[in-house]
Amino acid sequence: MEIGLTDSILSFAIPAKNCRGRVVRLGPALDEILAAHSYPPVIRDILAEAVCLTAMLGALMKEEGSQLTLQAQTEAGVIDLLACDYKDGALRGYVAFDRERFAAQPAEPSLMSLFGKGYLAITFDLPQPRGRNQGIVPLEGGSLSEAVQNYFFQSEQIPTLIRVAIDETDGRISAGGLLVQHLPEGEEGRERLHAQIDHPEWEHVEIMGSSIRPEELTDIALPLEDILWRLFSESDEVRVLSGKACVKGCRCNEDHIRDVIARFPKADKDDMVDERGNIAIDCAFCSKTFTITGASLNN
Repeated sequence: MEIGLTDSILSFAIPAKNCRGRVVRLGPALDEILAAHSYPPVIRDILAEAVCLTAMLGALMKEEGSQLTLQAQTEAGVIDLLACDYKDGALRGYVAFDRERFAAQPAEPSLMSLFGKGYLAITFDLPQPRGRNQGIVPLEGGSLSEAVQNYFFQSEQIPTLIRVAIDETDGRISAGGLLVQHLPEGEEGRERLHAQIDHPEWEHVEIMGSSIRPEELTDIALPLEDILWRLFSESDEVRVLSGKACVKGCRCNEDHIRDVIARFPKADKDDMVDERGNIAIDCAFCSKTFTITGASLNN
C-alpha cells in the first residue's frame, strides 16, 4: 500500500491478539496549523500533541462525514481552551492561553500547572442514525496522551496504549503517534462488560508497542509500515487495513459564515454590525478575519 512518509495515517490490525491500531506522522499539515499563531514552544508542542491525538482518534471512525472533536477546558488554568477536530482527513486546532500567566511558569511546566482543574471531552459525531457520542474525563496524568488513555479505559472500557512524539528540526515541527487497542471480544462494536487490562493477549501487545522510540515516530524517512513490522511482525501477523492522507483544513469561508449569521435574530445581527454596515468574524483556527458586507447580509 502506497502512503506518504508524512501527513498520513495508517490503520492496522493484529488479528491473533484481537487488537487494532493507528499510526500517524504529521509534517507540513501540522506546521501550517501551528503557524497560524505565534505560540511559545511549550504551548506549541501541547497543540502538536493534541492534533496528533485527534488524527489517530478520528481515524478510528469509518463512515465518511464523521467528525472527531477533542476539547480541553479548564477552570482558572493558564490554558483556557484547547480545541482540535478531524473530518475526512482534514485537521485543525487552536489553543487560547493567558500569556502573562504563562510567562510566570517554569521552563518545563507540568500538565497540571498549565491546565489546573480541567476536563477532556472527546466527541464522535457520526452520520445518522448513530448521531453524537461524547465522553468526558478529568484532565489528569503527565500528558494529554495519558488523559486520552484514561478516557478509553474509563468511558469506553477499552485497554489502550498511546505514544506521541514531537520533534523540531530546522525550524519545522513533526509529530508521530501510535495508538493500539485491545478488543476483548474480537469484534468492533460489541458490548464490553468490563475491561480486562491483564489479559495475556493485551499484555504482549502493550509491551511490544511500548518499545517504540520517539525518534522512530518522528523520522520522516521511516515508512509507517516499517514501524509496524519492527514492533509486531516477529511474533504476530500485522495487517495493514487502509491509509489516509491528512491536510490542514479549516471549514470557515464566507458562505458558511453568512449562513451561520443568517440564523441569528435581527437584533443580534444589528449588534454585530460595525459603523460601515459590515460584520467581521475572526476564525481562531486559521487566524483569518472574514468580513461580511452589509449588502450580502440582506440577501
